[in-house]
Amino acid sequence: MNDLEFKKMISRKQDHIRNGIILLIMAVIFVISLLQMNIDMARIIRGMESVAGFVRAMFPPDFSIIPRVWPLALQSIQIAIMGTVLGIIFSIVLSMLAAKNLTPIPGLGIFLKSFFALTRAIPALVWALLFIVAVGLGSLPGILALAVNSIGMLGKVFSESFENVDKGILDGIRSTGASGLQVFTQGALPETMPALISWSLFRLDINIRYSSILGVVGAGGIGWELVRASRMLDYPAVLMITMIIFAMIYAVEQITSYARNVIR
Repeated sequence: MNDLEFKKMISRKQDHIRNGIILLIMAVIFVISLLQMNIDMARIIRGMESVAGFVRAMFPPDFSIIPRVWPLALQSIQIAIMGTVLGIIFSIVLSMLAAKNLTPIPGLGIFLKSFFALTRAIPALVWALLFIVAVGLGSLPGILALAVNSIGMLGKVFSESFENVDKGILDGIRSTGASGLQVFTQGALPETMPALISWSLFRLDINIRYSSILGVVGAGGIGWELVRASRMLDYPAVLMITMIIFAMIYAVEQITSYARNVIR
């Protein structure tokens, strides 16, 4: 065995030891958490029996509600699309100012990236509640909630995409006397466009899921109908609405997945 093979063997052993230590730590944390949560298996078993009864009460689904519910499903899709588009527009502008290689003001990037982290940390449902207080019930608070929540994610990934643009390309454009906006539109934006579109479609996937539950708090869409049926113990209607939500999410997911594959 030569020195190179010996070093590789030692490196593999070190990797195994490190991975074993990590797994052991995770197992210890899991056991401690399990003990501290005081999980009662008897309660879980009783809960499963209740769930089984709940599922039996759902069948057969109530197909008669489809004419009333499908426009709300369409409204949820529209809320997701509008929220995503607004989020994309603001994210592009803010991420341009946040990117280290594009920002015109030193230190502005740190502030904006902190803002992105804040908007990501607050769930979309909380944003919806805040906007309901501000503008009232309806689809508008749902759109605004998804837009702001989208900025948190898209602003982060867009700014990172801009920062990964080849420095030589941007410097070459700057050497011609181009303004900061021209450097962005003629250099950074064309180079990152496939990534921006892919991330935007991925965010639309997420927002479709969010929009289906924003109605729970009165922010428009099909979620409110689901809550209403649940409160009335109309379980066949609950199943039908759930099936419609699944079909809506699955269809949009397939479309966006196909679009992302085409872009790649």
